Amino acid sequence: MYLHLGENTVITDKSIIGVFDMDTSTVNKATRDYLSNAEKTGKVEYVNFDLPKSFIVTDEKVYISPINTSTIYKRSK
Repeated sequence: MYLHLGENTVITDKSIIGVFDMDTSTVNKATRDYLSNAEKTGKVEYVNFDLPKSFIVTDEKVYISPINTSTIYKRSK
């Protein structure tokens, strides 16, 4: 099944490792370091440049999305 993350970004649900809320998970330094390292290595893809509400970790990339985690979860069902 495919999952729409916003704008023109669609991924397969089988590639998803995790969906995380941007506000609550970036409080932890390890998460901030992970996102910073992913951006430096070119693995981050911004769905658009609106206020980010979630990030989706897949086996190849990290997608920064303006869509709430609960909405992404509902779309996956």
